[in-house]
Amino acid sequence: TMKTVAENSSVTEFILEGLTNHQELQIPLFFLFLGFYVVTVVGILSLITLTGLNSHLHNPTYFFLYNLSFIDFCYSTVITPKMLMSFVSTKNIISYAGCMTQLFFFTFFAVSESFILSAMAYDCYVTICNPLVYTATMSPQVCLPILLGLYVMGFARAMAHTACMGRLTFCANNLVDHFRCDILPHLERSCTSTYVNELVVFVVVGIDIGVPTATIFISYGRSKAFSTCSSHIIAVSLFFGSGAFMYLKPSSLLPMNLGKVSSLFYTIVVPILNPLIYSLRNKDIKIAMKKTLSKKSLSFPF
Repeated sequence: TMKTVAENSSVTEFILEGLTNHQELQIPLFFLFLGFYVVTVVGILSLITLTGLNSHLHNPTYFFLYNLSFIDFCYSTVITPKMLMSFVSTKNIISYAGCMTQLFFFTFFAVSESFILSAMAYDCYVTICNPLVYTATMSPQVCLPILLGLYVMGFARAMAHTACMGRLTFCANNLVDHFRCDILPHLERSCTSTYVNELVVFVVVGIDIGVPTATIFISYGRSKAFSTCSSHIIAVSLFFGSGAFMYLKPSSLLPMNLGKVSSLFYTIVVPILNPLIYSLRNKDIKIAMKKTLSKKSLSFPF
């Protein structure tokens, strides 16, 4: 019976199928995504260093940007190294505990990112619409609880999704059609009912995408900042759009191959874009970069 199968066939490890089965694409894709990861890490660490070294960037806007960069760095590091292994190993095996750990941290950083993007949009709104009360409105007494709150939200969501996954029993077929441990591909491998899991995903992800998206567009709209923040809007749309496409459509309407492509946007593309969008179009960052480089050139004249 199904009950006997469920009791006897719980797996201790999963095999991640990866992005593609085409052997001739494995090495080119390995170097492509390795390049993406290096660019992401260098961009993020440069932004963190610049923000830390330059005292004129020690304000709420850059406090949030610093944390966004930290989240993006962790987010990429949770996903990409394991993904790279799938291109160069015949079997990309991940233990059950390793899989749940990756799922937990991915969810934690993804949810934290969605809410920190909202905080940055609100900060932009206050900067443009209420500049006279900006210092009081976005004081450390306000920013620190906001930051703590969004990390608590991330932790709560990660615990909810991981606990729901932990209650499932997985069948003998442990081949998962994805390049990372994610909720929906693993639900396909469950012997037990996944109704509660799907309901949690729909409700929680709906809130985690709906609330930040509304906050961001209202903030940018009220501050008439769409023209000045158009690049931010593109990054936000990619992040939330690809997330909604992956999690908020019935699985029957979305083949897993499309799901994998969609999840590439919010796991690989957005962490690369964020440092570029939030820094290269920013005068303060450019000034800080020139100052830092000129200090270095003075220190090492030869």
